[in-house]
Amino acid sequence: MSSSERIREIPYNYTSFSDREIVLRLMGQEAWDRINELRSKRRTGRSARMLYEFLGDIWVVKRNPFLQDDLLEDRKRRELLVAALRHRLSLIEERSDNHPSVNALLERGRKMASEFEAWFEQMATKRRQIQRRFRQVTKKDNVDFSGLARVAHTT
Repeated sequence: MSSSERIREIPYNYTSFSDREIVLRLMGQEAWDRINELRSKRRTGRSARMLYEFLGDIWVVKRNPFLQDDLLEDRKRRELLVAALRHRLSLIEERSDNHPSVNALLERGRKMASEFEAWFEQMATKRRQIQRRFRQVTKKDNVDFSGLARVAHTT
């Protein structure tokens, strides 16, 4: 295991996953390779920190059903989070010097931000559809999508 695989720079990562594993899960192997290529060329590391903050924000929401519920219920908070994600990417772009590897990471990041934003609408729609179908066979209170119910029944 190389030292770049042991370093933990992604914030909010209270899981057993390394930064490498998180990047692989969120962005793929090509992104990890590009990050390692750029790591050796770091001057200040500011863009790298912003990328890791971007990934940390997405990671923590994907891993935390309570945050998911909060963001599903509060459109304004969700919009602010997505705007912050996109803002970080724009700041990275300003510093990129049009570097091809940075541009590829930015392209993947923009796609991730859009998918992240769309996920909430998709989830809300799925929940409504499931509620409607289950209402035909059970009471509304018997279907619970809350974080607590999901955590309690994940295994």
